[in-house]
Amino acid sequence: MSRDELERLSKAELIDLVLRLQRPEKTSRTSSKPPATDRKEKRETAKPGGAKPGHEGHSRALSDQPDRVIDHRPQDCPGCGAALAADLPAEAIGVHEQIELPPIKPVVEHHRRLSVRCPRCGRTVVAPAAHGTPFGPRLHAVATYLKTFQALSYERLQGAFAELFGLTISQGGLMNVLRRAQGCFRAGRDAAVAALRRAVVVASDETGVRVEGATAYHWVFRCEQAVVHQVAPTRAASVVHAMMAGHRPQVWLSDRYSAQQGHADAQQTCLAHLARDVAYACEASEDDVPWRLELWLGSVFDLARGITTFASSTVARKRRALEGELAAILTAPTRCDLARDLQGKFRRAWDQLLTFTAFPGAVDVTNNGCERDLRPSVVQCKVTNGYRSTWAAEGEADVRTVVDTARLGPGPPAFSTILKTVGA
Repeated sequence: MSRDELERLSKAELIDLVLRLQRPEKTSRTSSKPPATDRKEKRETAKPGGAKPGHEGHSRALSDQPDRVIDHRPQDCPGCGAALAADLPAEAIGVHEQIELPPIKPVVEHHRRLSVRCPRCGRTVVAPAAHGTPFGPRLHAVATYLKTFQALSYERLQGAFAELFGLTISQGGLMNVLRRAQGCFRAGRDAAVAALRRAVVVASDETGVRVEGATAYHWVFRCEQAVVHQVAPTRAASVVHAMMAGHRPQVWLSDRYSAQQGHADAQQTCLAHLARDVAYACEASEDDVPWRLELWLGSVFDLARGITTFASSTVARKRRALEGELAAILTAPTRCDLARDLQGKFRRAWDQLLTFTAFPGAVDVTNNGCERDLRPSVVQCKVTNGYRSTWAAEGEADVRTVVDTARLGPGPPAFSTILKTVGA
């Protein structure tokens, strides 16, 4: 803003501008900014690292089935110098465990075509030709795991295969490996989508990604039985319509973004987003409205944590009390613009704040599950700057769909799921 523009401002506008400049910066605790953007504390004021005083230490448990046991015997007595024979009885007084990785070397198989002359008719019979990729299922699974879940670029993935596994493979070859492996996950993705289209409660979120140098969006849809990832060129509600294919669940959990609204009979707003806005207002303002909203949200979170232990009449009574308290807060007079903005946000989401009370234990009050599902994709895009091609983005979404769906229960680790799917 130039000097002339400042001189044309009224006294009230100048006061408002100065107050805005005095407000604290937003952090990951008071906004949706990632923790990596937070300003680091100075060494003099930073909290000390390591375990806190009184913390009980833990050590690695010894393996029950070691591959090899080596006994270390004393050779001679330090007191008298006598030699200690190897056949003297000994007692184990301690065990030190050493873990080592064996050198990894690719196993190469040559499949030869043989011809055999039939002794009856004299015809030469040739074995069928072997077609397909020269790489096995485990190599496909390792490449998919390192690319998708360890955020390796093609260059780093090529280096990892060369230096760790002693296997030279071009980046084009790696692309072919990944494309073949990703095709194995389509059936699992279709099953997850089918489960999503039967769900009673669905949560959803989206984030921006780069695909072929252009802005696209990574969507995630989550229900009790499945997690579905979808890459789309748009952030519009049409993505939700295409994914749900006419199915309308009872409850939709999301943030307040307009494209996430109106897809179910009832809507639950993510209260974590509102809690961050309230936390910032509490830091930047001395008004009591943000403070009262913070206390109100604390009561809501307490109710959500223990809702399955309350009788339905108790839940109804607590809901009426919370609605009464919120009504009083939203009608409270205030001169703080941050407080007024918060009142407006809560007022517009009034009918979406306590939906979870009608579905005890089935509806969360935050959308943190979807945010956790999106986080690995966000990290990879920051590391690799996005996807070179659309098939890579869509294929990776299929891989994440199958792996994250398997993880909903006490499922296997990501690599086990990938290897099982690729080797099927």
